[in-house]
Amino acid sequence: MVSFTEDRDESTPDELWIVEHNPVLTQGLSGKAEHLLSATDIPIVHSDRGGQITYHGPGQLVIYCLIDIKRLGIGVKKIVSIIEQSIIDLLHDYKIQAKRKPGAPGVYVDDDKIAALGLKIKKGRTYHGLSLNIDMDLKPFKLINPCGYVNLKVTQMQDLVDNTIFLNTIKKQLTRHLIDHVTRR
Repeated sequence: MVSFTEDRDESTPDELWIVEHNPVLTQGLSGKAEHLLSATDIPIVHSDRGGQITYHGPGQLVIYCLIDIKRLGIGVKKIVSIIEQSIIDLLHDYKIQAKRKPGAPGVYVDDDKIAALGLKIKKGRTYHGLSLNIDMDLKPFKLINPCGYVNLKVTQMQDLVDNTIFLNTIKKQLTRHLIDHVTRR
């Protein structure tokens, strides 16, 4: 991501890198050690994205958003809003009522966090991105104050729907929402 962002120019097409990680805790630039609540064997990776500590693992969709916001003529707040709204729209497709929280980037169902955002902007281009909890082991979130919020609970899509859901289907749907919102901006 860093190399791609460094090497791209104004004509380089934007990209979405879609992955599912092995268990890992990532600590953002403003991360504080006290948000890791317990010793763990899960690797901790220090990242140059914004935000505190979060967990990534199997059953969670991670999309790295490599977007030239300068070329699009939008700012950081707008790209954050676009990403959040894309997730909210996807969840609405599954009849899950989700929302933003002022001052707390991400997407929430009631007061529980279902999606996290952590971006880095360099030369008017974003990298890093979002994580959406789909059908995963949520226990590792108890090792941390997710995103630096004490007692923040997390949830996942599978716990909020009646049917079985599939990561590959959601991957395609969320990608479509992101592309639609970026092109409509």
